[in-house]
Amino acid sequence: QQTSRREDCPNLKDVPPEVLRQREVKWLDMLSNWDKWMVKRHKKVRLRCQKGIPPSLRGRAWLYLSGGKVKREQNRGKFEELDSQAGDPKELDVIEKDLHRQFPFHEMFVSRGGHGQQDLFRVLKAYTLYRPEEGYCQAQAPIAAVLLMHMPAEDAFWGLVQICEKYLPGYYSAGLEAIQLDGEILYALTRRVSPLVYRHLEKHKMEPILYMTEWFMCAFSRTLPWASVLRVWDMFLCDGVKIIFRVGLVLLKCMLGTREKLKACQGQYETMELLRAIEPRYMQEGFLVREVLEVPVSERDVEREHHVQLKRWRKNRGELHCKSPPRMHGARAIMASEPPSRQDLRQNPTIIVESPLPPPQPTPQLKKGEKSKEEKSKKKGSMKKAPTVMEIPNPYPLAGDPQRDPQLPLRDPMPTLRNSTVQQPLVNDTPLPNTPEDSPPPHQPTLNDQSLLTVSPLQKSTQSLSSIEADQDTYL
Repeated sequence: QQTSRREDCPNLKDVPPEVLRQREVKWLDMLSNWDKWMVKRHKKVRLRCQKGIPPSLRGRAWLYLSGGKVKREQNRGKFEELDSQAGDPKELDVIEKDLHRQFPFHEMFVSRGGHGQQDLFRVLKAYTLYRPEEGYCQAQAPIAAVLLMHMPAEDAFWGLVQICEKYLPGYYSAGLEAIQLDGEILYALTRRVSPLVYRHLEKHKMEPILYMTEWFMCAFSRTLPWASVLRVWDMFLCDGVKIIFRVGLVLLKCMLGTREKLKACQGQYETMELLRAIEPRYMQEGFLVREVLEVPVSERDVEREHHVQLKRWRKNRGELHCKSPPRMHGARAIMASEPPSRQDLRQNPTIIVESPLPPPQPTPQLKKGEKSKEEKSKKKGSMKKAPTVMEIPNPYPLAGDPQRDPQLPLRDPMPTLRNSTVQQPLVNDTPLPNTPEDSPPPHQPTLNDQSLLTVSPLQKSTQSLSSIEADQDTYL
């Protein structure tokens, strides 16, 4: 299994064009039937995210994975409403100072006041109005910039909302309590994955907040090469924050995982310098993805350690001041927590809405010796009355069939059978003959029943067949 994973994770730029076209076709099929794939074939979606999303469809795939598309549909016109508002002058001043610092060599953000910086300003301002209690955090700017490189401003806004609320809740709140808590989780996971690195960090009293803050808050967008950033985000938006933990563990293990490297780090300062200057070979796209997939850390491990560290935090520091929403581990958990609106369900035929079953009726308590209604009805007679049968026009009439006036109401073809206590089998609305013992008085046709006397050739053949059957078995 590890060998197959290593073969499935080459550099995306080395993938042949014909293979890339095939992947695009597969992703187009998944995106057009997204709910079905996420519910029934989520493992396949995860595998294709690990191989790398095709660049031409990455923005659309990220929006679907993060749940931003559903969020946008549930809040139509919200971004335009927020964009038209003025905003807090203090927040806007801080945002304007950060615009030119985000990917200054990218063509979207290279010019001051260009369309890229304008859209980035709109997205960040809208978020401060959408979550005024949280406000603006500088680490949100690179997150929004990466999203804007792949999608329009409105989609980037809802993608930012999902990352801040579902993937990394509490990271950008005042006090940074959530990032400190995740730092302790990373520290505990390091002890299990790489004991040598853990002992070194513990020896030199290296607090996780010193080296992992930028990694986690920016989702490695300011640490890794661009190709590696995209591959990490493909997996991060599919599987959640466990990918961020895995990448951090891989970098720690690669930089501090051997005794030769630890000899050069005899103090806290040397260790920090080493972690700030990660060797390029460890950040190379193919190598990093392979190593990340082999780290034995699951969302269950993250949640278990989260409860342990949260309990320790409350014991030593008290309750958290920022009440962040629960973290969602990946696209499937987000989809389950935010079902699409009913309008979306009607538009998408692949989503099935099950109607609730009626509540069970309580059985009445019977007194001793009292019989239920079902038993009483059985005692009166085991045969039920014949159901109401109305005449249905023959959709395939023969040439000799009588023509019926469409203005006349449909009549009951069995007036005498309705009063009989024994239900007779019918063949083409004609009762079979009864036995002499059980035969009711013969019915004399009236003027209203003259049309019944006219029999088509098909009815004659059917009646002859029924008479033969009646002779063979006269009691049905």
